[in-house]
Amino acid sequence: MAGSKQAIVTFKADESLMEILRSLPNRSEFIRSAVLAALDSACPVCQGTGILSPAQKRHWDAFVVDHTVAECGECHERHVVCSHTAKRKVHKRR
Repeated sequence: MAGSKQAIVTFKADESLMEILRSLPNRSEFIRSAVLAALDSACPVCQGTGILSPAQKRHWDAFVVDHTVAECGECHERHVVCSHTAKRKVHKRR
């Protein structure tokens, strides 16, 4: 981001959130990092809206012919499983 033109973004926050933000040593950096982390974790299909457009739904319907959504036996998070590839280990041994 160095050398790029910066803009100011504002948002509303209740007093309890503002109290926490005021206590941070660099709240601008914290907010930038939090926004980038949230964007990185957004669903790549709906982009975080939680709703598929009719066209996205058609693509999803074609995708799930060979894929399922399952719960991980270790962390219990939901994830997509492809029926054409071998399972990959995502958790480290304890």
